[in-house]
Amino acid sequence: MKKRSPRKAGKLALQAHILDGLRDSVILVNEKREVVGYNRAARELLHLNIKGLDLALSLPHQRVIEAADDVLGGKPPRTVEVSLSNPIARTFELHASVLPAKVPGKAVWALLVMHDVTESKTAEKIRADFVANISHELRSPLTSLCGFIETLKGVGRDDAGSRDWFLGIMEAEAKRMTRLVDDLLSLSRVEAMEHIRPDDTLAIKHLLREVVETVSARGRRKGIEVELDCAGSLPAVVGDRDELNEVFHNLLDNAIKYGREKTPARVTARVSEDFPGLGGEGVSVAVENTGDGIEPKHIPRLTERFYRVDKGRSREMGGTGLGLAIVKHIVNRHRGHLAITSTPGEKTVFTVFLPSA
Repeated sequence: MKKRSPRKAGKLALQAHILDGLRDSVILVNEKREVVGYNRAARELLHLNIKGLDLALSLPHQRVIEAADDVLGGKPPRTVEVSLSNPIARTFELHASVLPAKVPGKAVWALLVMHDVTESKTAEKIRADFVANISHELRSPLTSLCGFIETLKGVGRDDAGSRDWFLGIMEAEAKRMTRLVDDLLSLSRVEAMEHIRPDDTLAIKHLLREVVETVSARGRRKGIEVELDCAGSLPAVVGDRDELNEVFHNLLDNAIKYGREKTPARVTARVSEDFPGLGGEGVSVAVENTGDGIEPKHIPRLTERFYRVDKGRSREMGGTGLGLAIVKHIVNRHRGHLAITSTPGEKTVFTVFLPSA
C-alpha cells in the first residue's frame, strides 16, 4: 500500500477539520452513488457511521436521490427543499453539484450540501398562524368591549350600578386578551427554537420542588393538596430550566383548575428504563388529578392550538387554549415525549418523559 506523504496527509486533515467546522451537513457521493465522505454535522443529523453505503440507504429521500442522480448524470447543479421528520420535523435546502475529476476521463463525484432552513420556514408559518388565530380569538372579546363602551357612553352613563358591572366585565376581558397575547408570544418563541435542542443540564427533582411550592397555595384555596413523590435518585436531564418550569407549571395549573375539590393533585417522578420511541434511560414525570376526566376522542387533539374540550368552562377559568400546545412544543424541543391518559369521571394523567443527560 502506498503511503501518503506527511504534506498530503496534513492537507487532508485540514480539509476534514474545515468541513467538520461547518454547520451545514456535507455528504460526498461517488459515481456509483455510494457515500464516500461526510462531515460531523451530517453524521449527527443522519446518524451516519458506515461509508460505502448507497445514498438511498443513508438518506432515503426521493428528492435527494433524484438530485444526486441528475448531477452525476451531467445535469447542472440543483437546489431542492427536503423535509426530514426524525427525530423532529426539520426543513433543509439541499444543493447538489459535481466535483470535477482530477484526471480527464475519470468519473466525477457529487457534493451534497444541506442547509437547515427550519427556523425561517417555521417563522413564516408562525406569522401566518398568528394572524389567523389572533383575529379569531380576539374578535369575540373585542366585540363585547365595543358593545359595553357604547352602552356606557349612552344609557348606562348615569347608572352607577350598571357602570361598575360593565367595567368589571371589561377588565376581565382585557386581562384574558393579555394572557392570550402572552401565551401566543411564548408559543411562537418555542416553535421558532424547537429544532435546536437545549444543552444545559439540570436536576429535575429540585425544579419540581420549586414548582410544587409555587402552585401549592393556589391548590389549597380549592382544597387541593399538591403531593410530590420523587424517586430517591433521579438522573440529571438536558434541558432549559425556564421552559421545563413552564411545562410543569402549566400541567399542575390544569390539574388544580380541573381537579375535584378536596382531592389531591400528585406529581410522581421516576427513572424510566425504556424511553418511549428511542429506548435508553430517562426520567418520567406524571401529573395526576382526580376529576371529570377526558373522553378518549378528545385526547389526540388536546395539544392543538385553541382546542378546548369545554370552551365555555375553559374561558370561564381564564384558559387561553394554548397551554398544552406550549407544553407539547417544549417537550419536543427537549426530544422528550408527552403521554396523556384519562378515565372519564375518575382521573387524568399527563406524563412527560425526558432523556437523561
